[in-house]
Amino acid sequence: MMNNKAKELELVNTNFVTPHGLDEETHYTSAYELAKITDYALNNKKFSTIVNTKSTTIHINGYAKTINNTNELLGNLNGVDGVKTGFTNNAGRCLVTSTTRNGHQIICVVLGADTKNIRTKDSIKLIEYTFSNFEYVNIKEKIENKFNEWKQDNINNINIIKGKTQTPKIELETIKYEEIPINKNDVKDIEIEIKCKNTLQAPILQDEIIGNVVVKVKDEVISTVNIKISEQIQKKGIQDYINQLLSNYNLYINMGLRNIKV
Repeated sequence: MMNNKAKELELVNTNFVTPHGLDEETHYTSAYELAKITDYALNNKKFSTIVNTKSTTIHINGYAKTINNTNELLGNLNGVDGVKTGFTNNAGRCLVTSTTRNGHQIICVVLGADTKNIRTKDSIKLIEYTFSNFEYVNIKEKIENKFNEWKQDNINNINIIKGKTQTPKIELETIKYEEIPINKNDVKDIEIEIKCKNTLQAPILQDEIIGNVVVKVKDEVISTVNIKISEQIQKKGIQDYINQLLSNYNLYINMGLRNIKV
């Protein structure tokens, strides 16, 4: 079941063998995929509440017992609201930390530390570095503005072979992330490229992908959004060609009559 969930989350470097996580040769994951697992798990309100609880009292056979969270950053570092400590002989001291400041959340993963003190210091350094050096950019707004400008200049240049219409209705697919954290020094290097087919063959189904918008920072792709047909384009039939022929004929006659001098 755990491996099925890993596939669902598109984790390619994670494999579960035991439910408790103790060392096994084929039981493994990565820092990046632990962050993805954490991001998914934090959507569960019960889970997010538990990992953000510093201590609580439970009752066992009628006896009260206080249990404390082992996350040393919880309650001691601004914005920390989870998540999990860990240790095995092979993995070393590990800590996955969620920190939220000014409405923005990051997930920090430290693995393989020799001591608890080292994992704490490394986690703090990573968290503070991220909040100090990255800013959130409204990438959705940039993509939509660029796309609308492009569409205005290029929509009439798309040729639809045998289509009942020559003006396709196109739109962007849903933009997954409205804001993306980008290094402050790299914000000026954001580039947006639009690639779209300029010749289409009817019939064209609704939601058919005909291009994409690619956002790059220093040649690294940070977001891709597809361009799709928002309304089906039907193929011309015999009657359409007859109507077009008659229309062209009438236009030709009318132009000829205008050129006759009396």
